[in-house]
Amino acid sequence: MASYEFTLQRTRSHLKPQDKVLEIGAGTSSTALLLASSVDHITATDVSVEMIKIGQVKAAEQGVHNINFLVDGAMVEAVSGPYDVILAHNLFHLLDDLPGVLKRANKLLKPGGLLISKTPCKPQGFGPISYRIMQVVLPVMQLLGKAPFVAMRSAADLERLIGNQNFEIIEACNRPSRYIVSRKTTGKPENSRPSTQQVQQQTSSAGPQSQGS
Repeated sequence: MASYEFTLQRTRSHLKPQDKVLEIGAGTSSTALLLASSVDHITATDVSVEMIKIGQVKAAEQGVHNINFLVDGAMVEAVSGPYDVILAHNLFHLLDDLPGVLKRANKLLKPGGLLISKTPCKPQGFGPISYRIMQVVLPVMQLLGKAPFVAMRSAADLERLIGNQNFEIIEACNRPSRYIVSRKTTGKPENSRPSTQQVQQQTSSAGPQSQGS
Protein backbone atom coordinates (compact mmCIF):
# COMPACT_ATOMS: atom_id res chain seq x y z
CA MET A 1 0.00 0.00 0.00
CA ALA A 2 2.87 2.37 0.77
CA SER A 3 4.26 1.76 -2.72
CA TYR A 4 0.87 2.50 -4.29
CA GLU A 5 0.47 5.72 -2.29
CA PHE A 6 3.93 6.79 -3.41
CA THR A 7 2.94 6.19 -7.03
CA LEU A 8 -0.20 8.28 -6.65
CA GLN A 9 1.63 11.11 -4.88
CA ARG A 10 4.46 11.35 -7.40
CA THR A 11 2.11 11.04 -10.37
CA ARG A 12 -0.20 13.79 -9.05
CA SER A 13 2.81 16.08 -8.72
CA HIS A 14 3.30 15.90 -12.49
CA LEU A 15 -0.35 16.47 -13.43
CA LYS A 16 -2.00 19.80 -14.24
CA PRO A 17 -5.71 20.74 -14.04
CA GLN A 18 -5.86 21.26 -17.82
CA ASP A 19 -4.24 17.92 -18.71
CA LYS A 20 -5.79 15.27 -20.90
CA VAL A 21 -4.55 11.88 -19.72
CA LEU A 22 -4.55 8.37 -21.15
CA GLU A 23 -4.01 5.28 -19.00
CA ILE A 24 -3.19 2.06 -20.83
CA GLY A 25 -3.63 -1.25 -19.06
CA ALA A 26 -5.88 0.49 -16.54
CA GLY A 27 -7.44 -2.68 -15.14
CA THR A 28 -10.48 -1.77 -13.05
CA SER A 29 -9.44 1.92 -13.35
CA SER A 30 -8.86 2.41 -9.62
CA THR A 31 -5.84 4.64 -10.28
CA ALA A 32 -7.55 6.57 -13.09
CA LEU A 33 -10.53 7.31 -10.85
CA LEU A 34 -8.30 8.54 -8.01
CA LEU A 35 -6.37 10.84 -10.36
CA ALA A 36 -9.39 12.14 -12.29
CA SER A 37 -9.93 15.09 -9.94
CA SER A 38 -6.39 16.34 -10.71
CA VAL A 39 -6.89 16.66 -14.50
CA ASP A 40 -9.34 17.92 -17.09
CA HIS A 41 -10.10 14.50 -18.56
CA ILE A 42 -8.79 10.94 -18.39
CA THR A 43 -9.30 8.00 -20.74
CA ALA A 44 -8.89 4.52 -19.24
CA THR A 45 -8.20 1.58 -21.54
CA ASP A 46 -7.78 -2.13 -20.94
CA VAL A 47 -7.87 -5.21 -23.14
CA SER A 48 -10.34 -6.88 -20.74
CA VAL A 49 -14.03 -6.15 -21.30
CA GLU A 50 -14.84 -7.20 -17.73
CA MET A 51 -12.21 -4.87 -16.26
CA ILE A 52 -13.64 -1.93 -18.20
CA LYS A 53 -17.18 -2.78 -17.06
CA ILE A 54 -16.02 -2.73 -13.44
CA GLY A 55 -14.39 0.66 -14.01
CA GLN A 56 -17.59 2.07 -15.48
CA VAL A 57 -19.61 0.90 -12.49
CA LYS A 58 -17.09 2.38 -10.05
CA ALA A 59 -17.10 5.71 -11.90
CA ALA A 60 -20.90 5.87 -11.70
CA GLU A 61 -20.88 4.98 -8.00
CA GLN A 62 -18.21 7.59 -7.23
CA GLY A 63 -19.77 10.30 -9.38
CA VAL A 64 -16.66 10.73 -11.54
CA HIS A 65 -17.73 12.28 -14.85
CA ASN A 66 -14.48 13.42 -16.50
CA ILE A 67 -13.46 9.89 -17.47
CA ASN A 68 -14.26 7.63 -20.39
CA PHE A 69 -13.49 3.97 -20.91
CA LEU A 70 -12.30 1.98 -23.93
CA VAL A 71 -11.66 -1.70 -24.48
CA ASP A 72 -8.32 -1.56 -26.28
CA GLY A 73 -4.87 -3.13 -26.19
CA ALA A 74 -1.60 -1.51 -25.25
CA MET A 75 -1.21 -0.04 -28.74
CA VAL A 76 -4.41 1.99 -28.07
CA GLU A 77 -5.48 1.94 -31.70
CA ALA A 78 -8.93 3.37 -30.84
CA VAL A 79 -7.55 6.74 -29.73
CA SER A 80 -5.80 9.47 -31.69
CA GLY A 81 -4.70 11.92 -28.99
CA PRO A 82 -2.93 14.11 -28.48
CA TYR A 83 -2.49 13.67 -24.73
CA ASP A 84 -0.51 15.58 -22.14
CA VAL A 85 0.25 12.49 -20.07
CA ILE A 86 0.16 8.73 -20.65
CA LEU A 87 0.15 6.37 -17.67
CA ALA A 88 1.30 2.74 -17.79
CA HIS A 89 1.41 1.13 -14.37
CA ASN A 90 2.52 -2.50 -13.99
CA LEU A 91 2.19 -3.10 -17.72
CA PHE A 92 5.49 -2.93 -19.60
CA HIS A 93 6.78 -6.31 -18.37
CA LEU A 94 3.66 -7.97 -19.84
CA LEU A 95 4.18 -6.68 -23.40
CA ASP A 96 5.83 -8.74 -26.12
CA ASP A 97 6.39 -5.61 -28.27
CA LEU A 98 7.41 -2.94 -25.79
CA PRO A 99 9.35 -0.86 -28.38
CA GLY A 100 6.23 -0.71 -30.56
CA VAL A 101 4.06 0.38 -27.64
CA LEU A 102 6.59 3.04 -26.62
CA LYS A 103 6.70 4.33 -30.20
CA ARG A 104 2.91 4.53 -30.28
CA ALA A 105 2.86 6.33 -26.91
CA ASN A 106 5.30 8.90 -28.25
CA LYS A 107 3.04 9.59 -31.24
CA LEU A 108 0.01 10.06 -28.98
CA LEU A 109 1.73 12.60 -26.73
CA LYS A 110 1.93 16.34 -27.28
CA PRO A 111 5.45 17.80 -27.60
CA GLY A 112 6.93 17.71 -24.11
CA GLY A 113 4.21 15.30 -22.91
CA LEU A 114 4.95 12.81 -20.14
CA LEU A 115 5.00 9.02 -20.07
CA ILE A 116 4.71 7.83 -16.46
CA SER A 117 5.28 4.14 -15.82
CA LYS A 118 5.83 1.70 -13.00
CA THR A 119 7.35 -1.65 -13.89
CA PRO A 120 8.62 -4.68 -11.94
CA CYS A 121 12.23 -5.19 -12.99
CA LYS A 122 14.82 -7.91 -12.72
CA PRO A 123 16.49 -7.65 -9.30
CA GLN A 124 20.22 -7.35 -8.83
CA GLY A 125 21.95 -10.59 -7.89
CA PHE A 126 19.74 -13.57 -7.09
CA GLY A 127 16.86 -11.43 -5.87
CA PRO A 128 14.32 -12.29 -3.17
CA ILE A 129 13.02 -15.84 -2.75
CA SER A 130 9.68 -14.86 -4.30
CA TYR A 131 11.45 -13.86 -7.52
CA ARG A 132 13.45 -17.10 -7.66
CA ILE A 133 10.30 -19.15 -7.15
CA MET A 134 8.58 -17.20 -9.91
CA GLN A 135 11.46 -17.94 -12.29
CA VAL A 136 10.85 -21.67 -11.78
CA VAL A 137 7.04 -21.70 -11.70
CA LEU A 138 6.25 -19.14 -14.41
CA PRO A 139 7.56 -21.10 -17.44
CA VAL A 140 5.53 -24.15 -16.34
CA MET A 141 2.38 -22.06 -15.91
CA GLN A 142 2.94 -20.43 -19.32
CA LEU A 143 3.37 -23.84 -20.92
CA LEU A 144 0.00 -24.85 -19.46
CA GLY A 145 -1.62 -21.65 -20.68
CA LYS A 146 -2.20 -20.42 -17.12
CA ALA A 147 0.15 -17.42 -17.13
CA PRO A 148 0.73 -14.50 -19.53
CA PHE A 149 3.87 -13.44 -21.35
CA VAL A 150 6.32 -11.84 -18.90
CA ALA A 151 9.63 -10.12 -19.69
CA MET A 152 11.58 -9.16 -16.59
CA ARG A 153 14.17 -6.62 -17.70
CA SER A 154 16.78 -4.82 -15.68
CA ALA A 155 16.04 -1.18 -14.87
CA ALA A 156 18.91 -0.15 -17.15
CA ASP A 157 17.50 -2.15 -20.07
CA LEU A 158 14.02 -0.71 -19.51
CA GLU A 159 15.33 2.85 -19.45
CA ARG A 160 17.37 2.20 -22.60
CA LEU A 161 14.25 1.02 -24.46
CA ILE A 162 12.34 4.10 -23.33
CA GLY A 163 15.17 6.41 -24.36
CA ASN A 164 15.41 4.75 -27.78
CA GLN A 165 11.87 5.93 -28.57
CA ASN A 166 12.62 9.64 -28.14
CA PHE A 167 11.91 9.99 -24.43
CA GLU A 168 14.10 11.75 -21.91
CA ILE A 169 13.96 10.25 -18.42
CA ILE A 170 13.47 12.99 -15.85
CA GLU A 171 12.73 10.90 -12.75
CA ALA A 172 13.48 7.29 -11.82
CA CYS A 173 13.44 5.36 -8.56
CA ASN A 174 12.55 2.01 -7.01
CA ARG A 175 9.41 1.73 -4.81
CA PRO A 176 9.97 -1.27 -5.14
CA SER A 177 9.09 -1.49 -8.85
CA ARG A 178 10.88 0.94 -11.17
CA TYR A 179 8.93 4.21 -11.25
CA ILE A 180 9.90 6.28 -14.30
CA VAL A 181 8.77 9.67 -15.53
CA SER A 182 9.94 10.41 -19.08
CA ARG A 183 9.31 13.37 -21.37
CA LYS A 184 8.72 13.24 -25.12
CA THR A 185 11.52 14.95 -27.00
CA THR A 186 11.59 16.34 -30.54
CA GLY A 187 14.53 14.14 -31.42
CA LYS A 188 16.57 11.31 -29.99
CA PRO A 189 18.05 12.58 -26.71
CA GLU A 190 21.81 12.43 -26.38
CA ASN A 191 21.47 10.98 -22.92
CA SER A 192 18.13 9.50 -21.88
CA ARG A 193 19.42 8.24 -18.56
CA PRO A 194 19.07 10.30 -15.36
CA SER A 195 22.27 11.48 -13.77
CA THR A 196 23.93 9.37 -11.09
CA GLN A 197 23.16 12.11 -8.57
CA GLN A 198 19.47 12.10 -9.52
CA VAL A 199 19.19 8.34 -9.16
CA GLN A 200 20.99 8.39 -5.81
CA GLN A 201 18.73 11.14 -4.51
CA GLN A 202 15.54 9.42 -5.60
CA THR A 203 16.52 5.93 -4.43
CA SER A 204 18.11 6.92 -1.14
CA SER A 205 15.07 5.76 0.81
CA ALA A 206 14.17 2.88 -1.51
CA GLY A 207 15.32 -0.70 -1.29
CA PRO A 208 16.83 -2.85 -4.05
CA GLN A 209 14.90 -3.61 -7.19
CA SER A 210 12.32 -6.33 -6.84
CA GLN A 211 9.01 -7.37 -8.29
CA GLY A 212 6.42 -4.86 -7.06
CA SER A 213 2.67 -4.67 -6.81
